[in-house]
Amino acid sequence: MTATYTFDVFASLDGFGTASGDWGGYWGKQGPELLDHRLAQYSEDQRMVFGANTYRAFAQILAAGTEESVRDPWVTRMRNLPATVVSTTLQGPLDWPDATVVSGDALDIVARLKEESEVPLRSHGSLSMNRALMAVGLVDRVQVTIYPVITGQTGENPIFRDAADFDLELIEHRTLDGHIQELVYRPTLHT
Repeated sequence: MTATYTFDVFASLDGFGTASGDWGGYWGKQGPELLDHRLAQYSEDQRMVFGANTYRAFAQILAAGTEESVRDPWVTRMRNLPATVVSTTLQGPLDWPDATVVSGDALDIVARLKEESEVPLRSHGSLSMNRALMAVGLVDRVQVTIYPVITGQTGENPIFRDAADFDLELIEHRTLDGHIQELVYRPTLHT
């Protein structure tokens, strides 16, 4: 059986994964419904998959502890799930419980994980890695949580910059806290 792989990402309405300035985590728009929903999603058995840059960013943010959102229960749960960090530059051990560094091509590593894993796979962030995985059909679900902001001046990390073209089948959707949209799609390469 092949494990399901979910590319899970936060976005502004205009498609940026982060923003500079004083926005803060979740662009300051989170509420109890979002946080409870995220905790429920991350309470399920699964394996996290990160690229090296995302792992470094998470490790730095968590170590600094200055961002209030790092203390959210779902973030703690994510950090304690088994994780694979795909990297040709990092070496273990990592400052992350139950994380393993695997060196090599992400496409080969994730294809192998999908075949061998007994639990679903989830990647939060890791934009360039996940765009490459989507292009070869290794991403089963794209979960985009859209925050009600436009970051035209401060937006950073365009989520789908340089991605291939995809048709998307909407398989789940919900509104959280009355203004945050979570959309889950099944991507198919547009040919």
